[in-house]
Amino acid sequence: MTKLLLLDIDGTLLNSKKELPASAKDAVQQARQNGHQLAIATGRAPFMIRNLLEELDIDTYITFNGQYIVQRNEAIHKEALDAETLSKIVEYAERRDHPVVFMNDQRMVSTIDYHPDIDESIKSLKFPHPKKVENFHLENDIYQALVFCEKEEEQQYHDAFPSIQFVRWHRVSCDILPKGRSKSTGIEQLIKKTGHSIEETIAFGDGLNDLQMMETAGFSVAMDNGHPKTKEKASYITDHVDDDGLAKAFHHLGLI
Repeated sequence: MTKLLLLDIDGTLLNSKKELPASAKDAVQQARQNGHQLAIATGRAPFMIRNLLEELDIDTYITFNGQYIVQRNEAIHKEALDAETLSKIVEYAERRDHPVVFMNDQRMVSTIDYHPDIDESIKSLKFPHPKKVENFHLENDIYQALVFCEKEEEQQYHDAFPSIQFVRWHRVSCDILPKGRSKSTGIEQLIKKTGHSIEETIAFGDGLNDLQMMETAGFSVAMDNGHPKTKEKASYITDHVDDDGLAKAFHHLGLI
């Protein structure tokens, strides 16, 4: 029986150096040859993953943690964040000297010219510090935003904005998402189009933003380098991403 394989990027497909291991690329290609369908499921924006999509010949992806979904190069679901709510978050964050970054499917911009927290976290994705653009969120559909603060400063945002999820992905940064939206809701949207059942899906991930996806999928695989909570939820734990963990999981599950 063929499966729908849902692949996180950072720490799952890409190793700790943000490189695609040859073993992972070979595994993806072999799985496709064996009839399995592959999809990316990531917190990243579409513009951030174009090169990887081309290299792996993947045309189906869940991005922005479920806010923007594409099947066979056609957008099948878009859900922008509320501009009024974003304005309130920006005002709240500015009073605390916390910068905000906005993303649509094409680009990423900042509310500030430069900030070391933005530089640190965005560089970890191999992207430069975004340029400052005034009122970008008022003139464009924003599918994801980031607020930059440390963990001990995060709870105030949960308290002040109960309709929003703040999901930490970096030491100094949190994703800003609508409450109730995640990669798992993206999966539900996608399988309606692919014809697969939940039981035929396998999710591969490592981070906190993969938790709900792994709970939703029929079977889930966590990387050994993953967050403890992610590994706790997984059906199976494979080796570290730097030790060919993804390819080993594919072999273990009989996908290749």
